[in-house]
Amino acid sequence: MLHRIDDRLIHGQVVVGWGRPLGVGFIALVDDTVAASDWEQELYRMGVPPEMTLYFADFSAAEREHPKWESDSRPGIVLTADIGTMARLAASVPVTEVNLGGIHHAPGRTQRLRYVFLTPEEEQSLRDLAERGVRIFAQDVPGGKPVELGDLL
Repeated sequence: MLHRIDDRLIHGQVVVGWGRPLGVGFIALVDDTVAASDWEQELYRMGVPPEMTLYFADFSAAEREHPKWESDSRPGIVLTADIGTMARLAASVPVTEVNLGGIHHAPGRTQRLRYVFLTPEEEQSLRDLAERGVRIFAQDVPGGKPVELGDLL
């Protein structure tokens, strides 16, 4: 199961770029705001093919459902929009790897890659995750070269 941080959440790179090569059967979108918004969920559903299951979970539901997602025989993607949510999730459920897929420009962020911009606090959060044994790597698409956290910062 791929754990991915991408501030655009569901879009072509996730559904087609990662979904097809990995044969993804489900995406679990972990976001408190989206989980509480029927119209946002409907928008995201329109971007996912019918054969792919899309789960919406707030943080508490993600903690509860993560074991079920992990035991699913289909490959899946657990997707958060931000580092903080993924770090909280990794503190409460088993996460061995985190893919940085797209963290775009915002005030206070410094460009690390074409598709990864980080604040000093976000960098520290990633370092903390790595110190807990989580592999952190940036890779926008499966054919792209993975960039390990040590090379990124």
